[in-house]
Amino acid sequence: MSRRAPRVQDRPGYMLHATAWRETSLIVQTFSRDHGCVAMVAKGAKRPYSVLRPVLSAFQPLLLSWTGNGEVKTLTRAEIAGIRPLTGTALMSAWYMNELLLRLLPREDAHPLLFDAYDTALQQLSGGTRAAGALRRFEWTLLRETGYGVDEAPPDFDDPAIEPALRRDLRERLAEILAGRPLSTRRVLLDLQRI
Repeated sequence: MSRRAPRVQDRPGYMLHATAWRETSLIVQTFSRDHGCVAMVAKGAKRPYSVLRPVLSAFQPLLLSWTGNGEVKTLTRAEIAGIRPLTGTALMSAWYMNELLLRLLPREDAHPLLFDAYDTALQQLSGGTRAAGALRRFEWTLLRETGYGVDEAPPDFDDPAIEPALRRDLRERLAEILAGRPLSTRRVLLDLQRI
């Protein structure tokens, strides 16, 4: 008796990170609204005429389809579901959010509220508006969704008067959780500020 691998079709998601695998493929770390962080092999994605090659870009909303029973699924299709142009500090903020997701979320544990906060933050970052509120909302939601204790009611993330204290509090909590494992994006931002 054969067991067919489950198929997942057209789920909203984002590619968080990609690593070359073998000669023509990629291992992509994705964040799906319905399935959380999922590792997938994108077979042939490095080939010049691959339909996946132009689609698999970080920070762009995607519709993802995959199959597989193991820890690493097989990406069967990816379609662009929008465009989020990011540059400069907005791009670094997006990399920071991706790094937090990759470090703190367990595999295949759905967090729809966190996905929505991530999506909203990317929209605001790509829109060129002041994104501090979106980043604080994302960090706060991440801590709450992963069980790292933000029990109080959500603050007004768009209030510039409380933003510095809120940023400091959230960053301190994240630093405690990541003790001994500093974020690469944080180090790059500090290095850029010294220049």
